[in-house]
Amino acid sequence: MTAGDEMKGQISAKSSTALRAAMTRLLAGRPERTDGRLTKENLWREAQVSRATMNRAQDILAEWDAHIAQHGKMTPREAQRDTTIADLRRKLTAKTQQCTLLERQLQAAAVAIAALHHDNEALRNELSERATTVVVGIGPQRRRPR
Repeated sequence: MTAGDEMKGQISAKSSTALRAAMTRLLAGRPERTDGRLTKENLWREAQVSRATMNRAQDILAEWDAHIAQHGKMTPREAQRDTTIADLRRKLTAKTQQCTLLERQLQAAAVAIAALHHDNEALRNELSERATTVVVGIGPQRRRPR
């Protein structure tokens, strides 16, 4: 392939192989040189070719665009991450609801304990008042035999 062929929209076999390998790695979620997002910028960086070279690889770009149109830009790793995040959000919501319920129960228990404490203090005060009171019997007293 000559330099003139590259200018007409052709790329070298080496560049084509590099772009296809990069596309395969990116689509499989196993990038070697990029963050793995499914972007054309990552495609040419992953392949270690220039943007211009990638832009001339019309057949590879058509495959890329078709795959993105059919499957979206989400990589398997991103899909797994999003699933994990959604699962963690569900768990957090459940735990938050559980904490709210337990907090309400704790507040109710605190109110009950305070009421019992108040009642207990009132009973103690009443008992101490009775202990100092002299009880006098009513009615005739019996004489003890001598």
